[in-house]
Amino acid sequence: MSFHTESRQSPTSRPARRDTQTRSATHTRYSATHTNYSGRTSKSTTSTLVGAVVLWMKVARAVRNGVQASVEWIGETVTPAGWVVVAAAIVLLPLGLVFGWTELIVTGCVAVALVLLSLPFLAGGRAYRVDFVLPADRVVAGTEVLGTLTVTNVSKRLELPGRVDVPIGKGLADVYVPLLRSGQVHEERVRVPAYRRGVIDVGPVTTVRSDPLGVLGRSRPWADVNRLFVHPVTVSIPSTSAGFVRDLEGNPTSDIVDSDISFHAIREYAPGDGQRHIHWKSTAKTGQLMVRQFEESRRSRLAIVLSLNAAEYASEDEFEMAVSATGSLGVRAIRDGRDLAVVASAEIPGIVRRSIRSVRSLSVVSTRTLLDDLTAIAVSPHAMNVEDVCELASSVVPDISIAFVVCGSTMTARRLQALTLKFAGNVQVVAVLCNPNEQPSFRDLAGTSVLTIGVLDDFRSLLSRRAA
Repeated sequence: MSFHTESRQSPTSRPARRDTQTRSATHTRYSATHTNYSGRTSKSTTSTLVGAVVLWMKVARAVRNGVQASVEWIGETVTPAGWVVVAAAIVLLPLGLVFGWTELIVTGCVAVALVLLSLPFLAGGRAYRVDFVLPADRVVAGTEVLGTLTVTNVSKRLELPGRVDVPIGKGLADVYVPLLRSGQVHEERVRVPAYRRGVIDVGPVTTVRSDPLGVLGRSRPWADVNRLFVHPVTVSIPSTSAGFVRDLEGNPTSDIVDSDISFHAIREYAPGDGQRHIHWKSTAKTGQLMVRQFEESRRSRLAIVLSLNAAEYASEDEFEMAVSATGSLGVRAIRDGRDLAVVASAEIPGIVRRSIRSVRSLSVVSTRTLLDDLTAIAVSPHAMNVEDVCELASSVVPDISIAFVVCGSTMTARRLQALTLKFAGNVQVVAVLCNPNEQPSFRDLAGTSVLTIGVLDDFRSLLSRRAA
């Protein structure tokens, strides 16, 4: 015997189609349920069984959702220390009751009491409004930044004491929040150490409600993350327009061209010369066509090559000194309005290091962008050696007149001397050797000028001394 039932919901009027959500709702209201029953049972018995099955499915679904939500809540609430307490309550108390061990029973009861006493501390904490502000997003290494943390109780009830965690880079700062009445504001200063060059992410700030023993805890993260750029330390060096750099550019070029600004000499006319360069006075005197010759004038470009190969530095302090020297010279060149290029090795995987060469150019649009790029730069064992960087830089950066190569103390005199060969013949090469164990000095190695600095201030004094 087979029965067929149909249940349908029909509204008084069919609504018009307006959007996807309306069509979905309309489809739900007009959906029909068709159920076939087969068997020899009566219609009332079958309906009862179906109702029981449907009720059981609803109960099972509700229990499953409840269990899932409870597991998630427990996983987010119970701390590592809390799991130890819960394990003691679950394991030790039954064992003590079974075997009659008083010590285990007492330990288990204490664990249960700790869990029960920790539950009231989780109440509230959702009514906070947390704001964190840094007064600056760029600072110089070796300083501290005081951020302002503001916690406001936006509810109409009393909020129990809590804690706010402020992640600072790889560290964490804990701020205690006292009892707050409705609308009360608590303000705290958070110290952000910026002693080393780098990029520090501060946040997201997290409100934490926990008991004094840390058995249970509940946290709520806030989405704001403040990024702090810690620029390298720089020193003020002599202007590149009137100092050591200008002295290196004092020799005029000897290239003679037929069209430029700087007049050089007069020669006889040759087929193909432009008529506008004919020197008519000399032509009238000699009776032959004479044309002007010019010295080629070039717009000089300052290139700074920073070594990133870890093998070319004896310590981390040497690399930090090299970054600071690069920043000092680059900032001075940008402020003087010079054409500047700052080049360093790109990260190259070791498996293809012998077949691929790659360099990266740092942004020199402004002093801020250059220091931002230097903030995130790091030494690497997978970077090219400085000779390869110089050779590739000379081909990708046009019109280099002076090249500063900044490197570490492991560079030998032979390698420093060979740097000149990596550039064109008319390029002045200056190697800046960072070695904290050496006295500041200046020497010439077969065309390569070597400035050895022990501290960053030596860079300024050496350039000033050479300019004088």
